[in-house]
Amino acid sequence: MKRPTAWLILIVALTAVAVWFVVPSNDQFLGFQLHPQPLGLDVVGGLRVLLAADLPADVTIDASELQQTANNVAKRVNALGLGEATIQTQGSRRILVELPGESDPQRAIETIQETALLEFVDFAGLRDQISRFEGRRIHTQLPQPNPCVTSSFTQARETSADTALHPFNQLPFQTVMTGACLSGASAIRDPQRGQWEIAFELQGEAVELFAEYTARHIGEPMAIVLDGWVLSAPIINSAITNGEGIITLGIANTPEEAEAQRLEAQQLALQLRSGALPIPLRVESTQIVGATLGQDSVARSVRAGIVGIIVVLLFMLIYYRLPGLAAALALLVFMALNLASYRILPVTLTLPAITGFLISVGTAVDGNILIFERIKEELRAGQPLSEALEMGFSRAWSAILTSNLSTILIATILFLFGQTPGAHIVSGFALTLIIGLSLNLFTAVLVTRTFLSLFIAAMNRTQTRRVWLWGA
Repeated sequence: MKRPTAWLILIVALTAVAVWFVVPSNDQFLGFQLHPQPLGLDVVGGLRVLLAADLPADVTIDASELQQTANNVAKRVNALGLGEATIQTQGSRRILVELPGESDPQRAIETIQETALLEFVDFAGLRDQISRFEGRRIHTQLPQPNPCVTSSFTQARETSADTALHPFNQLPFQTVMTGACLSGASAIRDPQRGQWEIAFELQGEAVELFAEYTARHIGEPMAIVLDGWVLSAPIINSAITNGEGIITLGIANTPEEAEAQRLEAQQLALQLRSGALPIPLRVESTQIVGATLGQDSVARSVRAGIVGIIVVLLFMLIYYRLPGLAAALALLVFMALNLASYRILPVTLTLPAITGFLISVGTAVDGNILIFERIKEELRAGQPLSEALEMGFSRAWSAILTSNLSTILIATILFLFGQTPGAHIVSGFALTLIIGLSLNLFTAVLVTRTFLSLFIAAMNRTQTRRVWLWGA
């Protein structure tokens, strides 16, 4: 192997970076925020919520709209700091949400469930009646075509007896546009009045549509409506041409009200950023899930894994001697790279995922055994150490590559199968197995080979060529 010292420097640098990622207290890398290692529902417990479409049974739901609803739910969940959550569709009308380690189930359910359909509604001619509708639920209708229509189901919202119609013609209020064309929304606090607001920005055709409407209705009110409820109805003082606006939430008179308003503003901004749910949802069932493994069981499992790895390392050292030492060092590098990749991607560690990792450790040892047995055959045939090393790796490489690629192919099929409803439990197993097998192609060949090349160079310098050190 040419320039093993240079490869050693690269391996040491990669391992140092990997170990840095593994340390839980490290939460930033080159300015990027790192989250703690995600743990699965079966390890830490949490909340499982089954959501169903809140629509009449005779309404046909398009699969793409159900998937878009699930995607928007995922955005909201991730914004809550639950990046390890699992969201998947079930059948044609349900979405399953699993939230490992969730500490505030009620807040999570409210954030996920609420449709957050923002509408800008025409209130022209109602300047003297604004107070009559503020805080009330009104019946709105989306004009067609509309560049910011979220879904055909926005017109299928159920109305109650107190849902107000337009006072002049007793027809639904006309929606100018919805918030589906928002490019951003954030909760801000007015430093002068001390109240929380939501600043929003429009994009695409909505900017021109908003500018055209506000230019024609200067001096008239326009209602800001969320999920059918009128938040406010400000007067249009001038044309809004930059696509930016503010949604006010009223005045907080006490510190408690201010804190509640802050949480409301942040939740609403989160919902608007993630998009309105194309399909309204209701909670069909909730379940607080206890960890399958308790803290004591987790600690015992970790100890058992450490003991198992130590036994494997001792076996390699005793049976293969110097190659066993190289394999032990390569295995430690392999484990560090795996654990670092789990945090970087990130990978949620469930029980199946941990099983995939342990199997990949065994596969890494197996690759080294193939190489060492080939080296021993060459040494018994009388080949010099350096040539035996080169021939051993070259002859074992094809077997290692074919074996790992075939297993990676099977694991990929498992991972794809795990994306179907009800089968996601195998995804974590397949993913950690794929990562481990891929890294094994690097560590079992390049890392082990680098260490062995350095050992041979040291033995040549000291004129020590004892074959028994190589297990032959």
